[in-house]
Formats: sequence, structure tokens, C-alpha cells
Amino acid sequence: MDESEDVPKDFIKLKSEKLSVDEVSELVISPCCGAVSLFIGTTRNNFEGKKVIHLEYEAYTSMAETEIRKICRDVRQKWPSVKHIAVHHRLGVVPVTEASVIIAVSSPHRVESLEAVMYCINTLKASVPIWKKAEFAMW
Repeated sequence: MDESEDVPKDFIKLKSEKLSVDEVSELVISPCCGAVSLFIGTTRNNFEGKKVIHLEYEAYTSMAETEIRKICRDVRQKWPSVKHIAVHHRLGVVPVTEASVIIAVSSPHRVESLEAVMYCINTLKASVPIWKKAEFAMW
């Protein structure tokens, strides 16, 4: 890839299909970056002492995408060296052990990408209109 064509990009996707760590991480790879940092949020089998069967996510899709774009803009202001950002979030039912959200960030050095990934997930959980409902076992 010609480095001049490697302009910073944001990849935002909300979808009901299973998320792919490989797909998301490949989106942010760049020849000028030595770091790709990932956050993978998965469904765990318990919450506050109760057994979780699965999680279910709903979103106000257009507003959620707009808010995620704002997060990407904020990341670029806070960490100008960040190259690419990918945020994929699953909607619908997400079984235990499967990913509900994958965030990937590339940058020339690790500190920026690691900090940016943490900022992305924390801000997403606080401000993006995506709602989670847990289905618990009766026993």
C-alpha cells in the first residue's frame, strides 16, 4: 500500500452477526504504525451472583453511529498520531463467550493506541445509545 493512500479512517459497524476479531484488527493495520491495540468485550456467564444465559443488545442505530463518530473525533484530538479506529458492536442476542464489542486502534507507538482504546470503550459505555439486557437462568 502506498503510504500517501493510507489516510486515517474510522470503521463503525453495528450488526446482528457474530463479530470477527481478525476482520476488525485487519481494518486498522497500517504500514506506518507499530501498534494495534484491541478491546474485546465478551458475554460472561455470571452477573452479581446470577447465571447469565445470554445478553441482548438494542440500539438507536443512527444516533449510536453518530455518537461513535464523535468518540473517534475526540480520540483524534487527544491522540493526533492515531491512524485508524474500528468500533464494531453486536446487536441482538450474544451468547456466553461471544464478543459484543470489538474496538481496534492503530498508531505508530503503543501508548497512544492503548490509551485510545480505553477511552473508546469507556466513552461508548457511558454515552452511546446501546442498551444491554441479560437473560438469567431460573435456577
